[in-house]
Amino acid sequence: MMFTVAITFANCYLRSAGKNLSTSSIQSRSEALSLYREIMRTAKPFHWCDENGQPWNARLKAEARKEFEAAKQERDPLVIARLLVQGRDCVHQVQIKFNDANKKVWERIERETSRR
Repeated sequence: MMFTVAITFANCYLRSAGKNLSTSSIQSRSEALSLYREIMRTAKPFHWCDENGQPWNARLKAEARKEFEAAKQERDPLVIARLLVQGRDCVHQVQIKFNDANKKVWERIERETSRR
């Protein structure tokens, strides 16, 4: 379950770049960079390994980088805005699910340690 969420998270993306940047593209670039950094911070606690022994955080970071690079040349402001909104939404959903799972783990730990 958490792995499916992690892959969905990794597919959230976007970065806009160019030589002649307008105000809106500068803002989009700034938002994309902010989203990218948030993805990197969110991926950090995924420290366990997948079935191949690769840490999930490394896999998620590599996938996010790949997706950002694929969208790097996008120039349509509507597409850029849509990708940014989708990316933010995906990151937010992953953060909520991760926090809920983490809370359940800590509640279980507290229950089991109080039994002793």
